[in-house]
Amino acid sequence: MKTQQLSNAAGPIDALATHRPTRILRLRTMLHVGMKMMFYDKLKFAGTLFGVIFAVVLFNQQLGVFLGLLSKNTMFVDNARADLWIVPTSTETLQPGKPVPMSALYEARTTPGVAWAEPLLYGGASISLPKGGSEQVTVIGTKAPYWRGGPWNIVAGSVDVLRNPDVMIFEDSERDKLGGVNLGSVREVNGHRTVVGGFTWGLLPFAPSYSFAEYDYARVLLGTPSDETSFVLVGVGAGANPDSVALAVRKRVPAYDVLTTHTFRNRILRYLLESTGIGFTTATSAMFGLIVGLVIVSLSMFSSVIDNIREFGTLKAIGCGNKDLALMLLVQSAAYGLIGSLIGLALISNIAEAMRSPKLALALPWLTYACTPAVMVLLCGLASLLALSRIRKLEPGMVFR
Repeated sequence: MKTQQLSNAAGPIDALATHRPTRILRLRTMLHVGMKMMFYDKLKFAGTLFGVIFAVVLFNQQLGVFLGLLSKNTMFVDNARADLWIVPTSTETLQPGKPVPMSALYEARTTPGVAWAEPLLYGGASISLPKGGSEQVTVIGTKAPYWRGGPWNIVAGSVDVLRNPDVMIFEDSERDKLGGVNLGSVREVNGHRTVVGGFTWGLLPFAPSYSFAEYDYARVLLGTPSDETSFVLVGVGAGANPDSVALAVRKRVPAYDVLTTHTFRNRILRYLLESTGIGFTTATSAMFGLIVGLVIVSLSMFSSVIDNIREFGTLKAIGCGNKDLALMLLVQSAAYGLIGSLIGLALISNIAEAMRSPKLALALPWLTYACTPAVMVLLCGLASLLALSRIRKLEPGMVFR
């Protein structure tokens, strides 16, 4: 009761000086003092906050680009609507390779637990342009009526146009590159007259853009023998375990890899991370953003302590210990981290929307938004250690000199 009366009469600092406060009062007092000191020098506050915002934006921008690039290379596997893939041995990414015999398809269809199995053709083709020259596309041959393997993200036309003779669906963002094609335009694909029946959006991997044709027409375009295909897509029956069915199919076609969609996706990601510089480049840029933010916040908080050294000495003289002052600095660092994260995430969301295109889109999953504040609070907490080291060496008697 006495402590509360002193607090009401002379404020939280007097209460600290004259009576040993409870933990709740101590926390509340340090929170109050810390916020007052943090917002007092508005220019320094803005500079420190800029460091946090810079770190949040750069880190998430690089992370979004990284995840977007990975997504570009796994989107076909993610959207093929297959549970299992039969692929040539040692296939590490989705690309043309050694063909798979149709006998593997028939073996898969007769395996217990398999609901369906369909062939998928995958190969490169050349489109002749009206003004001369040519452009490359990746031809996907898919079977009616279920069209396993695509197309998806159709923005013009419909998938059923592929039932018509000599028709293909192309990528909308490549229309100018393909000579200004529109619905009904005619182009030569590998020397065969082809009608444009529709367009997709965003189907641009690292390789040439995806274009889709009915399976038999794709076989003609790619010159694939009737007893061969590129991959076999397999769907498991209701209640069946994909891993168990994959093992059963593998026993029937031991000369080929039988992968679940999850396993194939992870194999592609591992190949990209180990065989290309994507991971190292983006990780370096992201760490650069965090380091710059750490340095800015560290120097700003240390400078704030130096500028207010007598005030900190006064706090020590009236009874605040190193733990109290450390708590105050941690409160400030947490505030910087939270406020900077909210502003930075708002900015990166707008940047992601502005950058959104079929060629590249920032991928920012909800986990990014959930983890960023925690990471930045931890970063700012580490940044406060430099300032804390100065406060611990501070002698209370210096205020009387």
